[in-house]
Amino acid sequence: MAGTLRVGVLGATGMVGQRFLALLGNHPWFKVTALAASAKSAGKTYKDAVAGRWAMSTPIPAALADMKVLDASDIDEVAKHVDFVFCAVDMPKDDTRKLEEDYARREIPVVSNNSAHRATPDVPMMIPEINSSHAAVIADQRKRLGTQRGFIAVKPNCSLQSYVPAIDPLLAFGPQEIFVCTYQAISGAGKTFATWPEMVDNLIPFIKGEEEKSEQEPMKIWGKCDGGKIIPATTPRISAQCIRVPASDGHMAAVFVRFERKPTPEQIIECWKQASGKPQQLKLPSAPLPYLTYFTDDNRPQTKLDRDAGGGMGITIGRLRTDPIYDYMFVCLSHNTVRGAAGGAVLIAELLHAEGRLA
Repeated sequence: MAGTLRVGVLGATGMVGQRFLALLGNHPWFKVTALAASAKSAGKTYKDAVAGRWAMSTPIPAALADMKVLDASDIDEVAKHVDFVFCAVDMPKDDTRKLEEDYARREIPVVSNNSAHRATPDVPMMIPEINSSHAAVIADQRKRLGTQRGFIAVKPNCSLQSYVPAIDPLLAFGPQEIFVCTYQAISGAGKTFATWPEMVDNLIPFIKGEEEKSEQEPMKIWGKCDGGKIIPATTPRISAQCIRVPASDGHMAAVFVRFERKPTPEQIIECWKQASGKPQQLKLPSAPLPYLTYFTDDNRPQTKLDRDAGGGMGITIGRLRTDPIYDYMFVCLSHNTVRGAAGGAVLIAELLHAEGRLA
């Protein structure tokens, strides 16, 4: 690994695209050199393209405010300015799938926040602390695409990135059945209270597609690489209920678990305390220390107090207790637009760069 890589952000004007720019403003390895969005934003300066829509608490990075927005579909033009791209476009799934493959075939690696390729067997879908080994299928994906350098890697849905990191250190005890209820912030829908006043003093018990993703995507994360593909795991069984709540940022999950070999509470807490992964071993710029934090205070974690743990990349856990139906229950929290979206993708890119896959 050597030098700074030039990166473009596709879908730069949306909520997740804005979060990418806020996180990358002073990144030690990646420099934003291209901003791309839909044709209606193309040709405008970035500050004009997001006028009245900038949702971050920090200002637009000064170096990007006057950068001209490119058309994300003009791959040849974007390719002139970048070594790889982050993708956060808001397009129909089939269109997103084609766009990402077109970039990859143009020899531009794509690290995507989108769901279009999460089920593609030779596309790694990573939480880097858990399944960094899945990057090995990139070589097989390149053979399929006919590329030397281009490929696609994706991050999982934001809904599962609070509870899957909490379950993963407990796999040795054989979790068999998991029920999870997630309480998801409005930024997960790309909204603020100003743009979605209906959410004030309100909960909505349905988020399209979230429950299916929460139940199915962990199986790929816990799957095995075999024959150039990722074969999903078959256990544990997961049942999910996803609810939109009036919080600006932060997804909380209430988790119930039944184990094949029931651990003690002390064993569970020790597993969480010791949890780490390749990002921490490599000391990647966005890797949180600690990765998981357990609170003994029954009132924690709280969305407002704890979503920014580890710069928004840490996972916080609390209220571990025995359950009369399952074995244990607990709550956990992640920042949905940092760990759950842009920050998770940046961490994937850091891992891929450290392994020489973006060179």
